Amino acid sequence: MSAALLIPALLLDAALGEPKWLWNRWPHPAVLMGRAVDWADARLNRGEGRKARGIAAMAGLGLAALGLGWAIHLIPDFGLLEVIVAAMLLAQRSLVDHVRAVGDALRLSLNDGRRMVARIVGRDTAAMDEPAVARAAIESAAENLSDGVIAPAFWFLVGGLPGLLLYKITNTADSMIGHRTPRHEEFGWAAARFDDLLNLIPARLTALLIAVTHWRPDAASPVLRDAPLHRSPNAGWPEAAMAVVLDVPLSGPRSYHGALRDYPWVYPEGLRVPGPDAIDAACAALWRAWGGLLVIGVLLALI
Repeated sequence: MSAALLIPALLLDAALGEPKWLWNRWPHPAVLMGRAVDWADARLNRGEGRKARGIAAMAGLGLAALGLGWAIHLIPDFGLLEVIVAAMLLAQRSLVDHVRAVGDALRLSLNDGRRMVARIVGRDTAAMDEPAVARAAIESAAENLSDGVIAPAFWFLVGGLPGLLLYKITNTADSMIGHRTPRHEEFGWAAARFDDLLNLIPARLTALLIAVTHWRPDAASPVLRDAPLHRSPNAGWPEAAMAVVLDVPLSGPRSYHGALRDYPWVYPEGLRVPGPDAIDAACAALWRAWGGLLVIGVLLALI
């Protein structure tokens, strides 16, 4: 049943993305999830035992997401509402639009490219040169393909709408409180670890989809070599696969809040110096992987 519902959800998201006329009037479900995480952070992240409080907060948010998903599933509408909610929580079209906008801006000027890429990455952008802007956009494309498209679809297939909502609330919590900062080191521990767990299979599936849809069986060796070196236990997999198919080195040193982080390169033997054309190629790779996911959905629905 979930596979049959995933197909129209993927198509609806690809066709409409995130229409401004709708979300300027109503809060997006992801915004509502963010408010729930903020509420838990403001009320529970204090005093002693912050790690235990964070575990309790994540458990409560997760159970609420499962309950909401199950309640929507029980509505006798032949799955229409589930399709709509799933489409809202998939991010293929919006991801492609945001990444492509960086390439378009970079063609105008380096400063335009820097301003645009700053909207989708958390690193320092003021001193980036053109290849650094392009790499940042491509890395964001690869990582968010996993987090925003493949993982939500995977958990929708596994657990229906409850599974999808559980994943999204966890991913939202990780992005908001799952950081190693003095405030969230302990309270956000559960969100970060649970997000790592839920992304374990989807991140590797994303790498596989990128490689297969580009007919690159030779990608296996460099991906298996470089993905475990990444600072994230999951993001390195789609980034390494994207680096191989585009022939572009990714990751590497970058600055956060004025401090240089000497991260290792992913696929350092890549030959291309990335620019706007490489960003366009990354957008094309996003659609290829989406097409592979759609084929999987069709095959599972037929089975």
